[in-house]
Amino acid sequence: MTDKLIYNGTVLPMDAAGSVLKPGYVYVSEDEIKEVGPWRWDDERLQRLRETCPYVCDAEGKAVIPGLINAHTHLFQTYMRGVSDHLPLADWLREIIWPLSLVMEPEDFYLAGLIGCVENLKSGATYLMDHHYIHTSPDNTSGVLRAFVDSGIRGHLARGGADLSGERRLRESAEEVFAATDDLLDDWEGAASGRVSIALGPLNLYGCSRGFLERAARYADERDLIAHVHVAETSGQIDNTLERFGLRNLELLSEVGLLGERTQVVHGIWLDDGELETIRDRRASVVHCPVSNMYLASGIARVPAMRRLGINVALGTDGPGSNNCQDNLEVLKFTACLHKVDAMDATLLPPMDVLRMATNGGAKAMGREADLGSLEPGKKADLVVVDLLKPHISPVHRASSALVYNANGNDVELVMVGGRIVVEEGRCVLVDERELLRRAQARVDALRAKLAARYPAFRSGQ
Repeated sequence: MTDKLIYNGTVLPMDAAGSVLKPGYVYVSEDEIKEVGPWRWDDERLQRLRETCPYVCDAEGKAVIPGLINAHTHLFQTYMRGVSDHLPLADWLREIIWPLSLVMEPEDFYLAGLIGCVENLKSGATYLMDHHYIHTSPDNTSGVLRAFVDSGIRGHLARGGADLSGERRLRESAEEVFAATDDLLDDWEGAASGRVSIALGPLNLYGCSRGFLERAARYADERDLIAHVHVAETSGQIDNTLERFGLRNLELLSEVGLLGERTQVVHGIWLDDGELETIRDRRASVVHCPVSNMYLASGIARVPAMRRLGINVALGTDGPGSNNCQDNLEVLKFTACLHKVDAMDATLLPPMDVLRMATNGGAKAMGREADLGSLEPGKKADLVVVDLLKPHISPVHRASSALVYNANGNDVELVMVGGRIVVEEGRCVLVDERELLRRAQARVDALRAKLAARYPAFRSGQ
C-alpha cells in the first residue's frame, strides 16, 4: 500500500478544536494518517512530499473529511426500495418487508448487500452497522459479510434475532440465535484485515421475550459485544411493553441488563425525560434515523434534548426499505432541518454539530473513537473527498454548511478505507457496478413475479 497525499483542499479534521484548514493536507502512510495540517506552497518539505509521494490528489475546490459512519441500516432492504411509500411501520413489515425477504435466496442477500455497501461508500460512509435479521438460510448472513469484504467497506454486522417475531417463519429460539452468533464470531470477527466485526442485534423489544433479552444481556457482556436494538420507534411499541411487562421500552431494556456503554438505542423516538436521563447515566448511544422516521411517520426523536444532556448521538440512514436510499450526506440536511422545524428554532444544530454526530458520534457509538471519527495522526486513514465545485454547491462561504445543506452522494469523488482507495472519480474501484445492478434487477423482477398474485404492492403499475 503506497503512501498518499491529499493536499490543497479544505480539510475538516473534526478534531476537538473544530479546526478548518483552508488549504490543508492529509498525509497517509500504509493504513494510518501520519500528518494533517495547513498546506503551504512555500514550505519546501511539503513540496518535496508532493513531488515524491507515490499517490497525490490535488483537492482544490474540494472538502476533505473523515469517513462518515452509518450507524444503522438493513442492507438486504436494497431489494425493497420504493415498493410502497405509504404505509406505517407495522403494515410496511407485513406487506413489504417480510414477504419479499422470505422469498429471497442467499445470492440475493449478497447482491443486495453489495449494492448497499457501494451506495454507502459512494455517499461518504466508510463504516456501517448492518442490522441483519433474515435467517432463512445461514448463507444469507455470510452473503452480506462477503459484500463487506468485496466492496472494501468497514463495519459491523449486528446478528439480529427475535423469538416472538410477528412473522413466525423469522422466529428463532435463544439457543439458535446465540449459537449462530458464536459461529459468526469464530468465522468473521476481524476478517478482511480487521474491517469486519460482529455485534449482537436483538431485533426489538416487542418481538422478544423477557427471557430472550436477559440472555442477550448476559451474552453481550460475556463476549464484550455491542448490543444494537430498535427501541421506542413508535408509540405502539411503548404500549406493547407496558401491556406485557408494565414497563416502557427503555425501562425494559434497562431492567434486563441490556443498557450500558456498548448499547446502541436505535431510533429512541418515544422516550420521556426519565428515560433520557437513564441513557445518559448508563452512557449508551442513540442512533438517529431522521429520514426513516419521517418516511414511516413514526415521530421525531428528541435529539436536541439528548445532546443537551450529553448523550452521544450517531446518525443512520436506516434500510432502503424506509428511506429509500442510503445517501449519508442527505441524512445530514434532514437531521438539521427536521429539528429546526420541530422546535421552531432556526438556531438548533449548526452544521459542525451535525457533522460531529456523523463522524465523532458514530465512532464513539462503535467504540472506535481512538482510531476513527476524525482526521488526526495515528488514526485509521478512513477519509472522504467531496467536490464542492458544483452549481448546486458553489460559491462556498463555509465548507461545513456546504456539506450539510448542499452536497449529496453524487458529489463524493474519492473514498479511502484504511489507506486503500475504494472510490475514485466517483466510482467504486473494486466492484463492477453496472454488472451488479443488472444481476440484481433481474432477480428482483423474478421475485416480484412470485409475489404479485398475493401482494398488490408487487404488481406492475401499482
